[in-house]
Amino acid sequence: MIYVPGERLHPHHLRTAVFDSRWRGLDADQVRDYLDRVADELERLHRELTTANTETERIRQALRQWQSRHTGCRHAPHGSPNTRRPR
Repeated sequence: MIYVPGERLHPHHLRTAVFDSRWRGLDADQVRDYLDRVADELERLHRELTTANTETERIRQALRQWQSRHTGCRHAPHGSPNTRRPR
């Protein structure tokens, strides 16, 4: 297996990983099962990140629209009819 520094790790990298064989090495089935579990978790995290990024962009756009609509709005000065008085 060759690791390329700076390359993002994706689930398919784990699922297709190949290791050199060694005499008295690790149980290949256990390694494969573990890598599958890690790949599943990585895939879940990628989906969550994509969802979070999409939601962030939606909120950012909504904020920009709100700011554009309220650019000319100013707070009412003290003593104006729309200002609440303390009781």
